[in-house]
Amino acid sequence: MKQGFFITGTDTGVGKTAATVALMTYFKRQEQTVVGMKPIASGCENIDGVLKNEDALLLQQHASMPLSYQKINSYSFLEPVSPHLAVDKEVIRLDKIIQDADFLSTQADILLVEGVGGWLVPLNNQGDTVETLATVLDLPVILVVGIRLGCINHAHLSYRAIQASGVNCAGWLAMCLEPEMLKIRENIATIKKTIDSPLLGVLPYSKVLDFELLANNIFFD
Repeated sequence: MKQGFFITGTDTGVGKTAATVALMTYFKRQEQTVVGMKPIASGCENIDGVLKNEDALLLQQHASMPLSYQKINSYSFLEPVSPHLAVDKEVIRLDKIIQDADFLSTQADILLVEGVGGWLVPLNNQGDTVETLATVLDLPVILVVGIRLGCINHAHLSYRAIQASGVNCAGWLAMCLEPEMLKIRENIATIKKTIDSPLLGVLPYSKVLDFELLANNIFFD
């Protein structure tokens, strides 16, 4: 597989998709082609007879080239619940996701794979989790930390779990979620002391998502 990253988060709703699209925008500015993948998505809607997810559609829209939705989103489920609860007769198979990821990696310089929920979210009833998926894809991990009350603990626990998995954590992104939050800078500074991997960007709160603005605040070495 070519260069890429696996994007995980401290929880559901911390801005993984916004961070992923911001990263796509950043890499395109570096004159690199990029594709985003959300292999598992729950909380989909029926569009012309096909279950599609809003976040996955956003990744498809911002890819450097047109791609089949089914390659970007290997498994889609109607209900907005944990994947292992959303499955009925269909079982989430990691080998299918790996096959789709391998294909996408041949289409661009960089592949960004967005996980579902947090690091230990179960994917099926066979014991696979987001951690398992990230491990088999063998991509460096970027942790998106939702900056809100409780973020220090969530960041620390998630980072510990990623370290325990033995995967490479390339860094973390601070996603500001609450414009009125007290001591945002101090919270981020505390997390920075807790996490050994580099801070790759502080993504400001925006009522209407502006991916160009978010990309301005990413600073890979």
